[in-house]
Amino acid sequence: MPTFRFFTAAVVSAFTFVAVQGEQHTVALVNNCGHGTPLLKANGQTLSTGGSVTISGPLVAAIAFLQTGGCGDNGEGCTLVETTLQNPTSPGSGSSTDISLISPHSFSVTSGFGYFDECDGAGADCTSADCGTAFHQSTDTGIQVACQSNDVSLAITFCD
Repeated sequence: MPTFRFFTAAVVSAFTFVAVQGEQHTVALVNNCGHGTPLLKANGQTLSTGGSVTISGPLVAAIAFLQTGGCGDNGEGCTLVETTLQNPTSPGSGSSTDISLISPHSFSVTSGFGYFDECDGAGADCTSADCGTAFHQSTDTGIQVACQSNDVSLAITFCD
């Protein structure tokens, strides 16, 4: 019986360690515009209205934009940052982020993003309606910025 208790305790400890060390991503929203409210949304839920939020597990198909009063609920009419932050399970399956100006989205404010904690320096900025670092049509797939590291975090900046 003592062996079983020791084994059970060891298994519980191992699961606790794995849970504490689980996948985690932080998204920091920075508004340098002096107006508007930065929004981070996923699955129809608002995750942040400014500052930083840490997500336990993957963050899939999230969007961010600066609500200046003229944006729709999903950033329609505004510059949109789209992101999926997830630990890669196979080559090419990690995080990916981009800026979208595909209609119904359009340029509203200078927007940019950059990874941190991993893939430092990888990111993009869009400073005008014709910026070459944003999706203008769905075939602009080379615009996506990938990060194939675990627990990557992302800073999204408006009016930098």
